[in-house]
Amino acid sequence: MTTDTHTDDFRARARGVVLDAVRGLVLAVAVLPCGVAFLVLTLLSVAFVPLGVGLVTTPAVLTGVRALAGAHRRLAAEWCGIRIPAVYRPLPASGNPFRLTFALLRDPQVLRDMRWLPVAMTAGFVTALLPALLLFYPVEGFLLAAGLWRPYVSDGGTYWYAFVPVSGQGTALLAAALGAVVLAVAWRLVPRLLTAHFRLARAVLGGDAELAERVRVLTETRRDAVDTSAAELRRIERDLHDGAQARLVAMGMDLGTIEMLVERDPAQAKRLLAQARRNSAEALEELRDLVRGIHPPVLAERGLGDAVRALALRLPLPAEVSVELPGRAEAPVESAAYFAVSEVLTNAVKHSGADRIRVDVLHTDGLLRITVTDNGRGGAAVGAGSGLAGVERRLGTFDGVLAVSSPAGGPTLVTMEIPCALS
Repeated sequence: MTTDTHTDDFRARARGVVLDAVRGLVLAVAVLPCGVAFLVLTLLSVAFVPLGVGLVTTPAVLTGVRALAGAHRRLAAEWCGIRIPAVYRPLPASGNPFRLTFALLRDPQVLRDMRWLPVAMTAGFVTALLPALLLFYPVEGFLLAAGLWRPYVSDGGTYWYAFVPVSGQGTALLAAALGAVVLAVAWRLVPRLLTAHFRLARAVLGGDAELAERVRVLTETRRDAVDTSAAELRRIERDLHDGAQARLVAMGMDLGTIEMLVERDPAQAKRLLAQARRNSAEALEELRDLVRGIHPPVLAERGLGDAVRALALRLPLPAEVSVELPGRAEAPVESAAYFAVSEVLTNAVKHSGADRIRVDVLHTDGLLRITVTDNGRGGAAVGAGSGLAGVERRLGTFDGVLAVSSPAGGPTLVTMEIPCALS
């Protein structure tokens, strides 16, 4: 069994090395001509901009450069798992060639794409071609040892294989030995060289794009957080004004009336006292609901797991909750997760038509992961008026993400993740 496992591992490794070498060869064959062509076209188009001709050609050429760089990014992600960020500025809506040309030339990401072209033609070409050379060059050494040396030295000459002068069978075997050494080196270096090729591309194409993307995301999440906070304050003010405040005002008026009636009409005063007591109880209950909506006491006292269980108990349909939390997250994270779960559960009850819901809460790999599954009709989507867009914004404030899988006919799986540490 162990031998079979080692054999399978060896075969998988060999397939991976050969595949990486072929991929490198494909990149080398494609990168050099495409890089040269686009670099020449870009330089000519930009040079002819003052003459007006470049205003027509530059947008098309730079669009091609963007497409070439985009293809390289996709291959980096698919072949080596290397993500190369790209943050392009939006192009002008009008088709004015002047505005389009200068919008492209002012885009930092397009400029990075242009700078990548000469790098792709030189260092990029070498790092792409080396894996194929390291893997396939030993084949020549083995063929020389098999007798291929004879036609080359039939007139008494010498054939050089790297630094080995092949003039007979003995030196041909030395060439094969050198080929075996090169093959052993290729076994270890081919995957690393292909990875180095894409890391070089990321260094040039990425630049500060990742930082720019991070700034953009933080700007959006900050704006969403401010809008959400403002909306929450308006809701609290409205609930206080229309609920508890109105009842307290009514109770104050009843008490004033009671003062005047307590001696003249005790029966009416007693009825008003009962009404004031009811108003005070209702105002207290509304204040409790309001406080629970701001930060539920169960969340503050017992943590996210018990707070989610309390949510599930209040649902009008069966709900199963599984919690695996070895500690507690920071209070703002717990609050965001709680209200996100609350919104998702509310959506499921209102719109899914489900008769069963399951909630799983766990912390793994530095992420607080919450999944809500229902067996309803499906069709849920972010931004479709289901409230999930608000959940996404709430999670985004903490660099969290929301994923929804809801095919027609169900089931619906909503996954929420927030990076955090537990205490």
